[in-house]
Amino acid sequence: MEDRWFNVGKIVNTHGIRGEVRVISKTDFPNERYRVGNTLFLFFAEGKEPLEVTVDSHRRHKSFDLLTFKGFENINDVEKFKGCMIKIPEHFLGELDEDEFYFHEIIGCKAFTADGEEIGTIREILTPGANDVWVIKRRGKKDALIPFVNDFVKTIDVKNKQVVIEPMEGLLDE
Repeated sequence: MEDRWFNVGKIVNTHGIRGEVRVISKTDFPNERYRVGNTLFLFFAEGKEPLEVTVDSHRRHKSFDLLTFKGFENINDVEKFKGCMIKIPEHFLGELDEDEFYFHEIIGCKAFTADGEEIGTIREILTPGANDVWVIKRRGKKDALIPFVNDFVKTIDVKNKQVVIEPMEGLLDE
């Protein structure tokens, strides 16, 4: 069976002249994915074969991850990577602890209240700071933003693509 590919980030620009690229991350675990020596795959917009690269350095700068790749030491080498999606194959995903989940397992789940009322479908996960925030698309209403904390999220069943949420008063008001 062929691997599915998972987005890790997108190269949006170069940074400096020493071959660094500026990445907007889409990964649950940037420090793990961008660890020195890890293999990543660059997907070009033109549909060329993905390019396998090895992480040579990683650091955070403002809201970006800055990466260099082995064998690409200057700006001229990496200029062509602008706009590339960074992906990994499914078999690169590691095992998680019992109560941990990958974003792709949560996105698409139906969210219900503890009373069984359907809230909507989780369409995105934001990572603004201390807690992730689930964006739930609701029918006929604005999206609901639910912080991923044990006080609100009661059960997660990725197999059946369902979560149960006990929102505090006012959290689901339009």
